[in-house]
Order: sequence, then C-alpha cells, then structure tokens
Amino acid sequence: MEFDAEALLLTFIAETEENLRAIEEGLLSLERKPDDLETLQLVFRMAHTLKGNSASLGFSGVAEFAHALEEQLEKLRKHERAPGPDLVTVLLEAVDALREMLPVAVEGNHEIAPNHREVLKRLAAGAAPSKAPAPPVSPPVPAARATAPEPAARPAEAGRTLRVAIDKLDRLMTLAGEIAISRGRVRELLEGGASAAALAAHQDASQLHAELQDLVMQVRMVPVGPTLRQYVRTVRDLATAQGKQARLAIQGEDVEVDTTIVEHVRDPLTHMIRNALHHGIEPPEVRRAKGKDPCGAIALSAWREAGSIVIELADDGAGFNRDRIVDEARRRGLAEDPERLPDAELYRLVFEPGFSTAESVTEWSGRGMGMDVVRERIAALRGSIAIESWPDAGTAIKIRLPLTLAIIEGFGVGIGAETYVIPVDRVVECMELPARTPRREPAGILQLRGEALPFVRLRDLFGVHGGEPERESVVVVRHELSRAGIVVDCLHGQDQAVIKPLGGMFEGVRGLCGSTILGDGRVAFILDVPGLLDKSLSPNAAAPAA
Repeated sequence: MEFDAEALLLTFIAETEENLRAIEEGLLSLERKPDDLETLQLVFRMAHTLKGNSASLGFSGVAEFAHALEEQLEKLRKHERAPGPDLVTVLLEAVDALREMLPVAVEGNHEIAPNHREVLKRLAAGAAPSKAPAPPVSPPVPAARATAPEPAARPAEAGRTLRVAIDKLDRLMTLAGEIAISRGRVRELLEGGASAAALAAHQDASQLHAELQDLVMQVRMVPVGPTLRQYVRTVRDLATAQGKQARLAIQGEDVEVDTTIVEHVRDPLTHMIRNALHHGIEPPEVRRAKGKDPCGAIALSAWREAGSIVIELADDGAGFNRDRIVDEARRRGLAEDPERLPDAELYRLVFEPGFSTAESVTEWSGRGMGMDVVRERIAALRGSIAIESWPDAGTAIKIRLPLTLAIIEGFGVGIGAETYVIPVDRVVECMELPARTPRREPAGILQLRGEALPFVRLRDLFGVHGGEPERESVVVVRHELSRAGIVVDCLHGQDQAVIKPLGGMFEGVRGLCGSTILGDGRVAFILDVPGLLDKSLSPNAAAPAA
C-alpha cells in the first residue's frame, strides 16, 4: 500500500504541535486548579497520543521523552503527587524540550541531546531545576504552517475540518484579488456602451465573485484565542524568574482575524508583556504595602471595532512615571516643554528610538527600550498603538489592527493626475477645504465644529506641481487618539483595493504602505496614514521625496 511519507510527516508535526500546546495549557490550568480531573485526563491523553505517534514513526528519542512525561502525569492521576509549582515547572521544561526535539527527529536524528537528557533526568525524578527557568523569548510558533481544529474541541463541536497549507490560501487570495481587478476593468468597458443584458450578466457574475471573495476571507480568519493563551506560560515564567506573582486573564478568544495578522503580532505582544512584568507589576511586598493583591493582574483582551481588531494589554502595576518621562524627553530634546504635554502625547515619546526611563540596564527591556520596534511592527501591519497610564493603578496599551492585509476597503483621492488610496477604516468624514485657508500652506490648523484639526496637504508632501484645482477637499482621518486632515485635489469614492507590495524602488518612502491596480489598469499607491502624519505634523518634518 502506497502512502505519501511527506504528507504523513507534516500531519505528525501539526498534530504534535497541537498536542504540546494542549499539554502546556492544561499544565498551567492544573497549577491553578489541582482538582480539575477533566483537564488532567486531557493532558494525559495528549501525552499518550504523542508517545504512540512518535513510536510508530520510529522517533525513539521523542517517544522516550513522551513516555517519561506520561509517567509523571500518571502519578498525578493516581494522586501520588500534586501538581505543585516545582513539578509543573519541570513538566513545562519537558514540553519545551519536546518542541526542540521535534524538528531534529524529523530530520533523522533520534538521539537525545545532552541538555535534553538533563531535563529527562529531572523529569524522571519529578524534580524542578535548582534555579528559576529562563523565560521563553516568545510564545512557541508551530513548526508546520497549517490550519487545524483545536485539540480540546469535542467532535460534535469541531465539525468536519481539513488542513490546508497557508501558502495555498495566500495564492487563493491573490487570485481572488486579481479577478476583482479584472472585473473592475470589464465593468468600465461595459459601462462605455453595452446592452442591458450584458450589464445584467456582469452584475450577476460580480455578485458571485463577491461571495467567493468573502468565503476566501473567512477561510483565512482564525480565532486569536490560541495565540493569546500562549502568553499564560510567558507570564508565569517571567514572573517566577523575577520573584514576582502575576496572573493573566484573557478575554475575546473567539474574535477572528486574518492568520497573517496573528503571525506578525506575536513579537510585539511578547515585548509588551515583558515590559509590563518587569516595570509595571511590583514585587509582592511592595504591592502589599500599597494595599494591593500581592499577585499582579494582567489582562489581554481582543474585540472588533469599526472594521478593525483591537488588542489591549492592561496591568494593575505602578503605571508610567510621568516625571521620568518628562526628564528624559527634555534631556534628549524631544519636546520644548514636555511637562505641558497631555498624557497621550507625552506617552507617545516612549516610542522614540532608544527612549528609556530605566534606572539600570538588566536582561529585561526598560519600559520604552525597544518600543520603537513595537511601533514599527504595528505600523507595518497598517495598525496603530496608543498608551494610557495611571499612577499606582496600571497601564493600558491598545493596538488597533486591520482584520486582513490582503484586501481593504479603500477610499480613492486624487492629486494631479495620480490616484492614492486611503484605508476606509481610517476615514472619519470628508469636507470641502474652507476657502480662507492659504493655498500654499503645506500644513496648518483648521477649525472643525469648534475643534482644532491639524492638516497636511498631500500635493506639497509628494512634490506635485502644476494643475492645481479650483477647490480642494479634506479627508478627516483617525490618527492615534485624535484626528487629522489630509488635503487632496479631489475625491473618487470608496472601492475595494487588492494590496500589492511596494517594489524595491519605493521601499522606505515615507507615507506609502503598498499599491493596488485600479479598474482602468493604472497603479495607485496606498497611503500609510500613521507614517504620513507622524512625520509630516512634527515641527521638524521635511518634505518627503516620492
């Protein structure tokens, strides 16, 4: 009987990653609820399955390790041991070792490495290491890029599922986008002079294509729960290593987002959690002195809002030290009078490269050290990040991201003969530029219903000369916690935009995050609103070259 060995290995890798994740989550749950027999049974079954699958494929080292893990879990089932912190720590170390052994075994090396042999000895003895474990740099990333049901799901809930390589989904999305572009061009040709029957047939085909595109989008959407739950382990290990106590609460696990967004948001969230634990959550004795629970609380929440996904990380720690931020901002010349800045604007300074208020350098990042990288990663996803903080009450960092990076609802605007696209989720409203506004001002302030609205003129930013319109319009967009205006020559309206990456010639150009093909075949650039406004509205902004 013939079988596909490569497909079998890919299936084994995907299932093993699921089992390890289920074991890890179950162990963390057992540490909090030692009497949860259902979770214990689930963890034991996962370990038993892992052992059996490994042995059947000839992965002797992995099978031996899984057997030792299974034996310790069997002792828990027989109540010979309790799932205390020491035992859970060594069991989690075993999970980490199995993750590291998996790709090595698939490559044909079935020997157990010396460092893993040491973990195996402690596992067999049920003993924790002599010192706190080094916390993982980031949550584990699956070795096989595939979509799959949650291992804990019951058959009735899981339904019929099929693993599909993400590369194939990417290609399917690209094809759906190309069809959308071709459909737009055909529509323009038909509208130029075609029979009613031809227009009606095209309309029917457009409706079917829209349904197909929505279905492709839904297939790519995955719940954020599995990604967020991995941070329970991160918080536990980091807190233990620093002699602190902390627990992570998760809300919004069922919120769905494009799988590409999930992959790219892991590192920024990990960095933020490290900062929250090191600089936000106080040691137990300090929290007691403040009248707080000695165990710090960290909340990781996700929800949908206005066509975007919002992920918020909040803690009940010490909060940002405003005086230190003011001193650092003044020392580095980031603001003339930083003490007069509102909290929202002052806290944005921590995203400047190298900004830190840490009193000493340790292995842990200072609050702000590396936050510029976090902002860059979020901006690369066409997202935004904002901070709120309260003295001795905690900090909340809110990330807003699009639901997908493949297709957006775009709002077309014109500058001279060129068309640019603004993501619709950034657009608040459009208005005509007041006639009294100076025509050649590249930036300034407008009055919008009694409130000041800073604006930039896209024509001047991109160095477009000649063909100035009689009237100009303002597109009011969301920017950080406030709003700003982008002055354009004309408004083209809303339509779907299939995002194409920028070529090497345009990489690094401020204010652009991609391109798209218009219905007439022309290329239009997609505006990176945060990148465009962050620099353009600063006092020292220079005109970009495009």
